[in-house]
Amino acid sequence: MDNVKDINITTAEWRIMRVIWTLGSATSRELIDILGESMDWKPATIKTLLRRLVDKDIVATTKQGNKFIYTAKMQETDTIELTTKQFFDQLCARKVGTAIASLVDESELTAEDIDKIKNALDKKQPVEEIKCNCLPDNCNC
Repeated sequence: MDNVKDINITTAEWRIMRVIWTLGSATSRELIDILGESMDWKPATIKTLLRRLVDKDIVATTKQGNKFIYTAKMQETDTIELTTKQFFDQLCARKVGTAIASLVDESELTAEDIDKIKNALDKKQPVEEIKCNCLPDNCNC
């Protein structure tokens, strides 16, 4: 997982991952108990999602007695960083600032969060021009 350049996690798989990251590791029974109640998911759905995450090499599984223990193969912060980069790579380069401003507008942020954002912006050196990465001769930005 060290050389991962692309990660594709569905919304449902993110729910599974958030539980695993929170607990550090989890059995399928723990996941079924937590997500079965909060998401109204059937055990088969949760097991299918776990299998997909294992197949994608995002979650590791080890057998302990008669149960399987699931652990994340990437830290939550690394996964967030990678998926955020992937998201912004899909946008017109000239619209990234607008997307970031929209995220700030739409998000609940603590004073600490706002300070982190301000500090990041204070360190950021502006560029004179952002080269468009849309289709050649077909840019509307």
